[in-house]
Amino acid sequence: MAATENTLILETTQGPVTIEMRPDLAPNHVARIKELVREGFYDGIVFHRVIDGFMAQTGCPQGTGMGGSGKKLKAEFNKEPHVRGTASMARAANPDSGDSQFFICFDDASFLNGQYTVWGKVTEGMENVDKIKRGEPVKDPDKIVKARMAADAG
Repeated sequence: MAATENTLILETTQGPVTIEMRPDLAPNHVARIKELVREGFYDGIVFHRVIDGFMAQTGCPQGTGMGGSGKKLKAEFNKEPHVRGTASMARAANPDSGDSQFFICFDDASFLNGQYTVWGKVTEGMENVDKIKRGEPVKDPDKIVKARMAADAG
């Protein structure tokens, strides 16, 4: 699949992961993630919550799951199912509490459908997502070394 302006590349400690972002599903979330990527926000951030058979979560600057960029987003729930490779926003109990944290599903997680904002899907490198160390919290966690938009140089 050719890279577009919506192709996000995560260089992780386990290898590259390519996510095709879906502004048609969640335009505000995609715009905010692009903004954070271009600011270097995700560079060096760990996968702090990784549950086997479920998902790998990242995007917390403290590495605890309690932090974010400080800008809450209004939920953009959609009909896209949570299946293997789905990229979706993490949130607290309040539906409009998504910020910078997101997760990638290892497997079908249909119980999340309609309750979390799906904003993309892994198109390459899912085998690298599968290698991310598990744990809550993760001991010596894997991390995003660098996040970049494929359309941006470098």
